[in-house]
Amino acid sequence: MTAIDGARFLIMATSGFEESELFGPRAILMERGAKVALASPTLAPIQATVIDDPGRTIRPDMVIGDVVVAEHDALILPGGVINPDALRGDAKAVALVRAFVTAGKPVGAICHGPWLLVEADVLRGRRVTGWRSILTDLRNAGGIVVDEAAVTDGMIVTSRSPDDVAAFTAAMIDLVGRV
Repeated sequence: MTAIDGARFLIMATSGFEESELFGPRAILMERGAKVALASPTLAPIQATVIDDPGRTIRPDMVIGDVVVAEHDALILPGGVINPDALRGDAKAVALVRAFVTAGKPVGAICHGPWLLVEADVLRGRRVTGWRSILTDLRNAGGIVVDEAAVTDGMIVTSRSPDDVAAFTAAMIDLVGRV
């Protein structure tokens, strides 16, 4: 296992995130000693979904516009349908994704989360995966779509679904541990 004690992860989400795709990686990372912060468009609590049903809520630590990329080692983008669809229409959210990629920092996106990578235009020529209904979007954005639990290409990790949370988180931990 790669040591990530003290690594600083940022999760970006808004209401409608898939519960296991935020709380799962968050718990694993914190158990391993990482610091995990949550950024959202506002500081109001955000609510998860569990497939289509309401899930748990969580209060963000900061607003997206106040994030300083240099203060974080990696970015995680959970899926759910509503969350990434809302964030890809938020210029600050898209700019933050692009800033992490430009800075050469690890960025992980699971399920529908890769929609934000599409919007940030950072997938051209990269091997990627995601939820089955967004695969055409990934291809149209220049991604090389594969069907694997977790795909690492450079500093980007993508994953297919809530079933892949463990593999996704392990790939993020491995990538951050190598940086």
